[in-house]
Amino acid sequence: MPQKKKELMSSLGFASYYRQQLKDFAIHARSLYRICDQQNVFEMAQERIQAYEKIRYALTNETLLLMPDWKLPFKLYIDACGEGLGAALHQVQIFNENLMKVQFVSFKDKSNLLRPDMELAK
Repeated sequence: MPQKKKELMSSLGFASYYRQQLKDFAIHARSLYRICDQQNVFEMAQERIQAYEKIRYALTNETLLLMPDWKLPFKLYIDACGEGLGAALHQVQIFNENLMKVQFVSFKDKSNLLRPDMELAK
């Protein structure tokens, strides 16, 4: 667990490199990035500890992503909520007929979007 702002920034920098492989990264990292700002006091409240643990778990325990086969069809799942916008790209593999993860994308708080606009993302 980071004890200083610099340690948290380093951890977030590392995790951010893998952000497209981590489901809901932007949503989980949002509160952590807030305390990295110079004006804010470094305080790892329970919400931030949970967010940090979710990112750490995703980095160490999530399944690997599949290299896409451009000849096979893709399935795109999109969802929006008050915390952010996310998408998951999957592909059905012929050899095992399972839906395999190819890519994750997430964006933090799109509060400038109206709720109907967010629902259009679905």
